Order: sequence, then C-alpha cells, then structure tokens
Amino acid sequence: MSDSENVLMVADSERDANMLYAVGMFVPDPFIYFRFEGKCHIVVSDLEFGRARRYARHCRLISYTQCIEKLRRKVKRPGTAAIISLLFHERRLRKVFVPPNFPYGLARELRNYNIKVRVKKGGVFPQREFKRADEVKKISGALIMAEVGLAEGIQALKSAKIGRDGKLTYHGVPLTSEKLRSIIDIAIIQAGGLASHTIVAGGSQGCDPHESGHGPLRANEPIILDVFPRSQKTGYFGDITRTVVRGRASDAVRRLYETVGRAQDLAFGKLRPETRAIDVHTAVQKYFDGQGYKTGKKNNRMHGFFHGTGHGVGLEIHEAPRIGLLSQDVLAPGQVVTVEPGLYYPGVGGVRLEDVAVLTPQGARNLTKFEKTLEV
Repeated sequence: MSDSENVLMVADSERDANMLYAVGMFVPDPFIYFRFEGKCHIVVSDLEFGRARRYARHCRLISYTQCIEKLRRKVKRPGTAAIISLLFHERRLRKVFVPPNFPYGLARELRNYNIKVRVKKGGVFPQREFKRADEVKKISGALIMAEVGLAEGIQALKSAKIGRDGKLTYHGVPLTSEKLRSIIDIAIIQAGGLASHTIVAGGSQGCDPHESGHGPLRANEPIILDVFPRSQKTGYFGDITRTVVRGRASDAVRRLYETVGRAQDLAFGKLRPETRAIDVHTAVQKYFDGQGYKTGKKNNRMHGFFHGTGHGVGLEIHEAPRIGLLSQDVLAPGQVVTVEPGLYYPGVGGVRLEDVAVLTPQGARNLTKFEKTLEV
C-alpha cells in the first residue's frame, strides 16, 4: 500500500501490531489512527496526550476531549463513529482503507455517515514483512531475553536430582513442567520481556507441538523447551526452541535429534532470496522421508513432521512469510523467519530445534546464539 493512500484504524496498540507499528507507543485502550495525504493523525485522550507528544512525534495529535465538546452541540452521546465523521468531514475525506480486523459494527456505523470503508486485503502495512535494521536489532534483543530464560531453565535441569523412579527433583521437591516454566518466565521478566505459554513438554507430551506441558518431568526422556517472549519496551518477539534430556538419551532419541539438526542445517542452506517458501519446507520433508521418518496418522494421532518449517516473526509471534506446505510466499531480503523442523513419535518423544534468521541478499544470517546440546 502506498503511503499516499488514506488509512483508518481503531484499536489499542498493546495487542494490535499494526497500530503499534504505526504509532510506536503502547496504548492499552482503543484509539483512532488515520493517515490522510501521507500524514499520520491520532486521536488520544487527555490521559495519553503527554506521552503521545513524546513518543509519537511523527503523528499529528488530536484531542479526544475537544472532539467530544464539538460534537455535544449536535449529538447527545457522541461515539467513535461520530468523531471519525467529524474529522473526515473537516478534511473532505469520504473513502478510506481499513485492515481486515477492523470492527464490523463500526464500519456499518461509518457507512451511515456516508463514509466508504474498504478492506485492504494485503494489509495496511505490507512493509511490516520486511524488517529495517533497527527492527532486526529489536528482534535480536527479544531473542536474547528468550535465551536468558532458556539458560535458567536448562541450569535448573542440570541441577535437578534424578530419583529412583526416574522423576526429577529440584531443591527437594518434584520438578514439574509448571515449575520449570515459572523459572524460565521469571528470568525473562527480569531481562525485560514478557513470556506467555512457554512450552516445557516432556516425553509423549512433546509429541503435541503446542502442548505447554504439565506434571512431573522425568530423566532420560526428551524435553522440548519452546520460549517466545515479547520485549516489554519494543513489542517485538523472540523465538527459540531446544530439546534436552536430563540424563542419558536413548539411541532412538539421539538419532531423532541428529536428524532434526541436519534438517535445520538443510533449511538454512535453502533460505535465499527469490526462493519459494514451500520449496524450503518440501526439502525438509523429503529429507525426513529419506531418513525413514515418515509422516502420517497412526492410532488416531499424527506422527513425524506435521507442522511448518518456519514463520515470520516481528511485532507478532507468527507473521508473514510462512514456510510450510500451503505457503505461497517467496523469500526476500529483510524478512526475519524461524527455522524449526521437528519430529514427533509417541513412545519415543518429540524433538524440535528452532533458531531465528534474517534474510540478506547473500542468504540467511542466524540471529540465535544459544548452543545446541542434547544431554544436560
């Protein structure tokens, strides 16, 4: 979308990535943003006006209170649609693009004010897919927070005692997924991040890639640690996964781990500009098949490699491009993506390894520094 096209958004910037991208500051309540003739305008309350003056200097500030005072002469209970109508009427603006998640009820109200609302299918900020140098640094900062949390978690596993029943204990009490997750999350908070739904999944639980994990952790079986915090300062995400075994890994798990590691290396080698994302994923799938690790349903449960090879990461944990079987994306410089092949076989366990890379004209540069070690 061209910067000259007129855009309207109504959302909070705590949860809406487009709004945070546009304004550059966190606001917990929905507010009005519009771009008119290439210039950003935001309507904020008196509560946020001072902060907006400091952090959103590229935007023209409009007082919500003053808009309400103008409207009360004509409307008893002026709402968001009335404010937008007032501002658009002053600028003789009657047609505007909105993001796909724009509130439907508000769109209907705006039509009653003769304002034409048109959804921009490709998104109002398609450039978000291609990260500037400062954005790559912010993602790297969030990734460091993830690595800090992961390091604390692995250290706790190293310190854990192995009981006669194979269960792990930490400081004299059972080490559970919940306990280890809290250790990881607290370290991330102390580093300036926010963690949500951190995955600590041991044994067969790790065969469900989005299972967060619960209950006692055991020695000698794979534990998937998937950590994806958001920086409290910038709003950007980091994402990392490691699979570890406290104790001794079985030969089956060791071979699984080595195969996933080679598949990740293969994927990194395929990450080049103008490459179709689906081709990267297909290459990983074919490699697994060639190593004897087939994918399919058995006993009503999926086995093998049944998720994407990676995804974009930025102001959202999952964003374009997608590296998977159904992807139509083409890789290009500036994209920041995860590379996270995995294999999952109930009875053996799951293994997933995930790093984050930025695409350059020459190929992929790994932003992740954390080591890969199976046994701890």
